Amino acid sequence: MVNKLKSSMSPKVSQRIARMKLANVVARNIFLFFATISIFTTAGIIISLIVDSSGFFARVPLKDFLTGTEWTPLFNDPKFGVLPLITGTLVVTICSALISIPIGLFSAVYLSEYANPRIRKIIKPFLEILAGIPSIVYGYFALTAITPVLRSIIPQTEFLNAASASIAVGIMTIPLVSSLSEDALRAVPDSLRHGAYALGSTKLETSMKVVVPAAISGISASFVLAISRAIGETMIVTIAAGAKPNFTFNPLESVQTMTAFIVQASQGDNPHGTVGFYSLFAVGLVLFVMTLALNILSHHIVEKYREEY
Repeated sequence: MVNKLKSSMSPKVSQRIARMKLANVVARNIFLFFATISIFTTAGIIISLIVDSSGFFARVPLKDFLTGTEWTPLFNDPKFGVLPLITGTLVVTICSALISIPIGLFSAVYLSEYANPRIRKIIKPFLEILAGIPSIVYGYFALTAITPVLRSIIPQTEFLNAASASIAVGIMTIPLVSSLSEDALRAVPDSLRHGAYALGSTKLETSMKVVVPAAISGISASFVLAISRAIGETMIVTIAAGAKPNFTFNPLESVQTMTAFIVQASQGDNPHGTVGFYSLFAVGLVLFVMTLALNILSHHIVEKYREEY
């Protein structure tokens, strides 16, 4: 039967089928090539971090690195306790999340459940503008606008402080939470909303007790991605948070994050081959592990709470 069908095909149809098969093979190989590039790029970054970090851990014990509370790599008697950098990063990340997560989520609920199409078309571009502003602009905005306001309200606030940087990072990550959460909310089928209304639920009850729980996987993923973005932020914390490795959880004090130290260390103050130079890669490895853990957590949350409609 197959041979009869093949013999009955015209030459043009046969050539067209052959071209389609060739196009599919070429497209598959192109996609495989670019996927392979991404894999090898990631592997190269990981190998580079591990290899260069080994030069640091060969001179500094891992226990001292992870438990030390002093970070002074440029002093005559250098100390390499990474906890001040970790606490500075966590302070900025947690405080920014306290700003971006509720504002972004409630903005998404409003855009998805309450706003009419005309209002949505006006508000969404403004959120996208926030996402498009360069981070260095946010950094100087925090330094010149947010910090003076904080110092006028709380006089003991230091000029360079974690709070102003956290506010700027929180504003910057609002569009990330809002956009992804709105997409998750709008993916919830209307049948769930109509069922809630039929049972006598109000608009608020339907939004917060039916729609949001139904979209919790996408919403949670947006939270984790926003936190990952805050952990990896560089320019805002470099400009507004300071360069003082301070082991404190007080956001009104100057701190140094891991990314800010990487910027400082990459400016040439640490000669190549010294323990201070290799500390850059050790801190980068810690930052990579933290970000990787958050991405794994995000994937786990999405898989655990995913709902298919």
